[in-house]
Amino acid sequence: MSDAGQRMNPPQRALRLHRQLSGVWSDLPGWRGVLSSVNHGTIGLRFMATACVFFAIGGVLSMLIRAQLSTPRGAFLDTALYNQIFTMHGSIMMFLFAIPMLEGLALWLLPKILGARDMAFPRLSALGYWCYLFGGTIILLSLLAGVAPDGGWFMYTPLSDKTHTPGVNADVWLLGITFVEISAVAAAVEITVTILRCRAADMPLTRMPLMGWYMLGTSVMMLVGFPPLILGSILLELERAFDWPFFAVARGGDPLLWQHLFWLFGHPEVYIIFLPAAGALSTIIPILSRTTILGYGAVVAAVLGLVFLSFGLWVHHMFTVGIPHMALAFFSAASALVAVPTAVQVFVWIGTIWKGRPQLKLPMLYVLGFFLTFVMGGLTGVMLAIVPFNWQAHDTAFVTAHLHYVLIGGFVFPMLAALTYWMPLICGRERVPRLGEAAFWLILIGFHGTFFIMHLTGLLGMPRRIDVYPDNPEWVLPNLISSIFSMVMAMGFALFAFDIILQRFLGTHSRRNPWQAPTLDWAMALPAPVYNFASLPVAAHEGRDVAVTLARGEGLLPGAPRGWRETLVVEAGSGRPEHIAVLPDNSMLPVATALTIGSFFILMLAGLYWLTPLSILGIILVLWRWGFVMGADRDHAVVAVAPSLELPLHWQVRGTLAYGGAVATLVADTSLYACLLFGVGFLTVVAPGWPAPESTVPGLWSAALAIIALAALGFGAFAARQAEAGRATRMAQTHALSGIVSAVVALAAFAGIASGMDDPTRHARDALRGVLLGFAVVHVVIALLLALRCHADARGGRMSAHRRGAAPVWRLWQDFAFVTTAISALLVTAQELL
Repeated sequence: MSDAGQRMNPPQRALRLHRQLSGVWSDLPGWRGVLSSVNHGTIGLRFMATACVFFAIGGVLSMLIRAQLSTPRGAFLDTALYNQIFTMHGSIMMFLFAIPMLEGLALWLLPKILGARDMAFPRLSALGYWCYLFGGTIILLSLLAGVAPDGGWFMYTPLSDKTHTPGVNADVWLLGITFVEISAVAAAVEITVTILRCRAADMPLTRMPLMGWYMLGTSVMMLVGFPPLILGSILLELERAFDWPFFAVARGGDPLLWQHLFWLFGHPEVYIIFLPAAGALSTIIPILSRTTILGYGAVVAAVLGLVFLSFGLWVHHMFTVGIPHMALAFFSAASALVAVPTAVQVFVWIGTIWKGRPQLKLPMLYVLGFFLTFVMGGLTGVMLAIVPFNWQAHDTAFVTAHLHYVLIGGFVFPMLAALTYWMPLICGRERVPRLGEAAFWLILIGFHGTFFIMHLTGLLGMPRRIDVYPDNPEWVLPNLISSIFSMVMAMGFALFAFDIILQRFLGTHSRRNPWQAPTLDWAMALPAPVYNFASLPVAAHEGRDVAVTLARGEGLLPGAPRGWRETLVVEAGSGRPEHIAVLPDNSMLPVATALTIGSFFILMLAGLYWLTPLSILGIILVLWRWGFVMGADRDHAVVAVAPSLELPLHWQVRGTLAYGGAVATLVADTSLYACLLFGVGFLTVVAPGWPAPESTVPGLWSAALAIIALAALGFGAFAARQAEAGRATRMAQTHALSGIVSAVVALAAFAGIASGMDDPTRHARDALRGVLLGFAVVHVVIALLLALRCHADARGGRMSAHRRGAAPVWRLWQDFAFVTTAISALLVTAQELL
């Protein structure tokens, strides 16, 4: 800090820091700010606001469903429109509300509770939002155009194939949901790296706020759990668009492959949705009970247990498809076992309330509503985990009721508690008294009146996804009761939204830290400033007046003296400060990238496949621009973080946030590839229509080309290692050029293999080989682009002994491309031998 700054009194110094930081971190004014903002607070609030809009639309659709089912002949909607509405209701609530809502909460909240100024990759957050908005808009417009998806939110084959759904309805779901899933994977990478590397100084993982553990578990599950759905959507779209028979039984496919891939995503998603909500509960309950959480270690263990066990349950959605009894027993036991870590958390929360002095404020009312609702949903979940009962209740309204008890009880009630708890930090105002309490009781009574009765309707035998039931008078009264109470619940949600709007615009200004919470998120002014903290906290600040300490600039990195957006990067486990990351400023690149990606999906939807290469070229050009915005063309001196601490900038270290992001991305990529290998094994061993017809491709020619491609990729991996370890700029250029040549040779070999392949429409084996080849081509192209980037960096002076640029990421990607291509080649060889 300058001598003039030191001569200021504390209030003057705090005001100076605020003005300095606001000038650096604020969004641009007007429409440019709307399109170019990359600030985590702005993007997080946009995610949550947009998710709430989609929630309202999904709620309106659910009211149309209940109106249809309130009478046995349901003249309100015809069957085709009803199918579209119930499919859209489920798709909106699962993909356009629940996941984006937790993403928005994580983006807005994590830097505040971890003691950082922003997320690790601000532009990635913005890209995720625009992909979510554009993809959700495509899906929503399809309903207005009358071509909305109509095969259920799980899009089972063969109902969703080209024969049974000949229009674009299923394509809208497959392409739109895949577009939205880009947002989810981007958020998962962002959250993972932020939690591990962007915490307060000297905050080890063992002392991290529980919300951080919950979000870390969620993000890891998203990295592993979303790729199966993305792969399934790609395979089904390839079948619909190009007749590649992955699910067609007559040509070696199997519809059960879709179910496996979907539920490999679908059941972990339940816990992906639940964990952030549970994190909010573990944050709110101790504070409103005026105590500390009971059993921090037990909660962390329960979170890790849920993350592990959730991936062993997917088949319990498939108990009736005829799988072997041994598999039934295994997945039934796993489904019952997952209740244990959930029960641990519930008992910890109850014990915390019992230990403290709970305040019956509005957030606590929603917490109690959670207990009443979610525990009932968990009990019916244990019932459905038992195979004989599952056989009786499968595909009935009982399952629909259970699903809503788990999702609304386990996610919506905690999210309502979280919104009412953090709303003063969002808007700086107090709410209007008693209006929120009225909304709570309407929601609680309306919900249980709707879905508790639905359990009974299901036990009476009413199946899901029917629009009329004229021959079943025993279902009339339960359905009428459910429909009446659903309107009460809708009134409650409308009143809740009205209460939030009143608080935002008409509420009185809130006092600082209205809940008297000892956490970092409340150690700032209300509403939260765009930069979060005037100076960054360290663990030693605990127990002091943190708000005053940080506002006066007595922490780390006070102000923004260099005019950059800076935040601290720590070692993942211990929290030891490692370096300073300079984050990107406001940028139009995220929205431009989302538009180019969206053009690809729109062209696919319109059937203009021959134009899609133009979109792919546009995506490459825009992403190429991303890498050069933040590059440094000279070595920088270390930065004074505190009077006794100096750290390097991120350009001059190798374990950067970008490297961590690449590792997280490859985790998701590995999951997708593993699911592809699972698909190959499943169809080869289980599907009818095998063995496949004899291949007409000369084996020796294909083997020779494969060996050439592998040799080239191996040489590229060696060049990438040399570029990462090298010290001379000229040598880095040479190594990068070697990598470029090796990638071009590998792509030429792949082109030769593709020219002699069997027709992929002939049999699932040939289609799978086409996908394996396509996977290899995509990854070699990415490795080629990274090698080109390294070459450009070396020529432009952006690489030196201290600045390795994109070389570490290139090395990671080159290794991955080599290993996966080798595995694919061995797999194809094994198929030939069989």
